[in-house]
Amino acid sequence: MPTQLLPSVEVAPSGTHKSTIIWLHGLGDSGNGFSPIVPQLQLNPMLGIKFIFPHAPVRPVTINNGMAMRAWYDIKTLDMSSRADVEGVLESSEAVKALIDNEIDNGIPPEKIMLIGFSQGGVIALHLGPRYEKRLAGIVALSTYMCEPQNLPYEKAEANQETPILCCHGQQDEVVPMGLGRMAYEALLSDNRQVTWKQYVMQHNVCMPEIQDIAKFIEAQLA
Repeated sequence: MPTQLLPSVEVAPSGTHKSTIIWLHGLGDSGNGFSPIVPQLQLNPMLGIKFIFPHAPVRPVTINNGMAMRAWYDIKTLDMSSRADVEGVLESSEAVKALIDNEIDNGIPPEKIMLIGFSQGGVIALHLGPRYEKRLAGIVALSTYMCEPQNLPYEKAEANQETPILCCHGQQDEVVPMGLGRMAYEALLSDNRQVTWKQYVMQHNVCMPEIQDIAKFIEAQLA
C-alpha cells in the first residue's frame, strides 16, 4: 500500500456518512474537474454518500510530446491494443485501492463503496474493481476502454463477480471511439458480469441524460 494517500477533493454528505464514491478523472484533468457534478446528480441525502475525487500523479505523457500532466498512466501509442501503459495502470490501481482500504478502515463497508471513472480513470476503475478482493457496491465506466481484457478471467476476484457495472459512452467520441467501449462491455459480458451498456449523442464528455442514468445506478446500488 502506498505510504501516502492520493491527494483528493472531498465532498462530504449532508448527514451521517454511510457510503463512499471514488470518482477518477481523465487525462490532464484533476479531482476538481468532476467535483461540481455532485449537486447535478440530485441524490437522496439519506444515502449519506461521501465523494472522493483524487488527483492523478503528474507524469510525462509520451503521445503529448512528453509533457508532464496529471495522468493515471502513460500513453505511449495510439494503437489501442497497447494504449495503456500496464505498469502505470497497476501503480494507479494500487493507489486507488489504498483509498478504498482507508474508507473500510474508517468504518464504511466495502459493499457501500463505488468506483466511477472517466476515460483514463475508467480504465483504472475497470482494472481494479473486478480484481478487488472485497465486494464493492458497483463500478461505472465512462467513455473508456479496458487494459488487457484478455487477462481478466485469470486475475479477477470472485468477490466482485456479481458486482453491477454500468458502461456509458458517446456515439461521437473522437478520443476513445465508442467501439473500444463496446469491446470492454463485451469482454465483461463474456466473463458473465452484471453489466449494462448506455450510449448517448455526445463526444468525449458527459451529458445530462448520462448523469441521470449514473444517479439511478448509484441509488439502486447504495439504497
